[in-house]
Amino acid sequence: MRMAPLSVAPQTTLRETVGGLTEAKAAVALIVSDAGRIEGILTEQDIVRRVAFRASPDAPVTDVMTRPVRTVRGDDFLYHAIATMRRHGLRQLPVVDERGQAAGVVHLDDALAVAGHARLDQIDRLAQADSLDGMREVKAAQVDLADELFAESLPVPEIQSVLTHINNDLYRRIVERSLAAMEAEGWGAPPVAFCVIVMGSGGRGESYLYPDQDNGFILDDYPDDRHTEVDAFFIELAERMTRDLDMVGIPLCKGNVMATNPVWRKSATQWRDQIAQWCRRQSFVALRFSDIFYDFRAVYGEADLAAGLRDAVTGIVAANPSFLRAMYEDDREHGVALGWFGRFVTESDDPDHLGAINLKHTGTLPLVESLRLLALREGVSAIATLERLAALRQCGFLDADETDYLTGAYHHITRLLLRQQLADFRAGKADSNYVHPDALSRRDTDILVDSFKAISRLRDRVRSEFTGDIF
Repeated sequence: MRMAPLSVAPQTTLRETVGGLTEAKAAVALIVSDAGRIEGILTEQDIVRRVAFRASPDAPVTDVMTRPVRTVRGDDFLYHAIATMRRHGLRQLPVVDERGQAAGVVHLDDALAVAGHARLDQIDRLAQADSLDGMREVKAAQVDLADELFAESLPVPEIQSVLTHINNDLYRRIVERSLAAMEAEGWGAPPVAFCVIVMGSGGRGESYLYPDQDNGFILDDYPDDRHTEVDAFFIELAERMTRDLDMVGIPLCKGNVMATNPVWRKSATQWRDQIAQWCRRQSFVALRFSDIFYDFRAVYGEADLAAGLRDAVTGIVAANPSFLRAMYEDDREHGVALGWFGRFVTESDDPDHLGAINLKHTGTLPLVESLRLLALREGVSAIATLERLAALRQCGFLDADETDYLTGAYHHITRLLLRQQLADFRAGKADSNYVHPDALSRRDTDILVDSFKAISRLRDRVRSEFTGDIF
């Protein structure tokens, strides 16, 4: 990304804007509001096509700028910027920060030079058209991409981040496609501002090959007398979004954690009220919903709505220690698969996986749950597992050795899980979270035992912190 060479206010004249482009030797100007949001873009092509011999030099730049503007976020992957530009025939792409404010511009030539020819084939497979068939091909390309990155020894948390980003980009594209279709059919524009959130592993940026849907809507507040009108629009959008996601390869959630369910489709105020109610009731359902919800991330729309709700959630939960203890009690039995004398605890009930270890339920899950509880108690807003680890180290809860052991444990277990899923895919089997101890090398086994021990020590600390029990 380069810093934007020229940003102008909406009221700036064409004469001033073109003069600024000439002086800066720039090919693009961003039209930016007083709040820092990008309202439009003016390129050399716009000047040739819309300005020359047509527009008055004293007309405001808003008369000829291109809008709406396609953007990428500063924390997006480079492949996403390249794929977006190649898919839509763009040479420059504005970059925004997490609040949607202008942060810079990425140029296609710069991006291609960094990516190199070796990556272009992968990028083009992820740049398919916005049709459902095209997005289905993008989803299918994920497995090959994960296999290639794994073979290149990229750390699995980084591969998970890429896979999550691809899924979240599919969310964005499907929502845009649904909104365009609804407007064409007479539904009009969204009646209020909103954002789409994903929860669980997708919210943490830790997806594997085939995650299902865990999604919801946060709507801007609106008067009660508009509920029928507003909710009807978002019910229709939710039904289209979830249906199309399922069609391209992100299956429907069996537990109905989707925006089609009114539990997961609320205004910002209703969300805050519901979270406060969960904290008060502490029922089984409230605890399970909380486990799913707290790892949420915005994937489309007004990110400020998600950021505001994140701040509210952090404050509400941190002020309710009894609720955090209830959450711990609900998760208490989720221990690691390590028994007496360092022996693995393996599956004995599921006939399809006898003797194997469920590395998700008895490996990463105990770690993720423990760190979520601690982060909520300490007021840490980070949601990714490794980011929570780093934040808890920074606030002094974990020391350097604990952090290193737990970071290593997470890297090792996720590597074993992804390796198994890729092997299952190549063998034509359904992917699962089970790894058989006989398939592990001596080194993998030793590191897995140490990883389980580190997570078990953390679980002991959490038990002590939330219950006062020391045995």
